[in-house]
Amino acid sequence: MTALPVNLTGIAVLLYSEIEMKERSEPKGRRRAAMALERVRERLAGAEDGWLFAEIADQVASNRRARGLSQAELAALCGTTQSAIARLESGGRPPRIDTLLRIANALDCELIVELRPRTTRKGGTS
Repeated sequence: MTALPVNLTGIAVLLYSEIEMKERSEPKGRRRAAMALERVRERLAGAEDGWLFAEIADQVASNRRARGLSQAELAALCGTTQSAIARLESGGRPPRIDTLLRIANALDCELIVELRPRTTRKGGTS
């Protein structure tokens, strides 16, 4: 089980609270707010499986340490800054795909991006 980074947890809680308050206070927007609230609930329900960006951050940090590189050394190899690597590893910011590709190359890793069909489609059908 991968724990959510504190900043992602806080954002999710604030978003959840804001949507819930809006749902209660605006009769016209109840359906839209309810749908947004359900999307947040679905996101939070999968938190115990780990969020994609948190998993990526863990993999980057693990591979960097396994190769004996500091954040500054990895940054130099990728053409970015140490603070950008630190933000990525802490889950402070989702990485762009081109940044991930440069990091994967610097760590001599293969970057695999995969789209998989959901087991249940939106609308409740399988």
